[in-house]
Amino acid sequence: MKKLLQLLEEDCTLTPEQLASMSGMTVDEVKAAARKYEEDKIILGYQAIVDWDRTDREAVTALIEVKVTPQRGEGFDRVAERIYQYDEVESVYLMSGAFDLTVIISGRTLKEVAQFVGQRLATLEDVTGTATHFILKKYKEKHLIFQQAEEQERELIFS
Repeated sequence: MKKLLQLLEEDCTLTPEQLASMSGMTVDEVKAAARKYEEDKIILGYQAIVDWDRTDREAVTALIEVKVTPQRGEGFDRVAERIYQYDEVESVYLMSGAFDLTVIISGRTLKEVAQFVGQRLATLEDVTGTATHFILKKYKEKHLIFQQAEEQERELIFS
């Protein structure tokens, strides 16, 4: 069953027939297992990874280090839940080390991201500090390598 999850994580567009062949399961076993994983919230969803730099969409992605005061009996969970409710927030992770949470957000401009951090995130009651890092270029995500756009050859004409 672990093999099926790995295959789906690598490429969720594989058909049940392909998954069965690659995992050593029957097609019916694959369908039943996937349905059970979805019901048990082991599989949370299916998503394409898009290289937005190859499109005309303008976007800025930031990784924000967040220091918080943990709540008695709830630790960091309540604060994390408040943060991940915002539409701009793509991911939230509890961390070890110098800060408590990593928050990854996207916005249309640097100003939009800065406003989110300054007006919404940093002002939360239990947030004691933030540090924002803008992602300048993605090289690899979820085991997928972002290829450089191929430079078009230019034809020089001399007269």
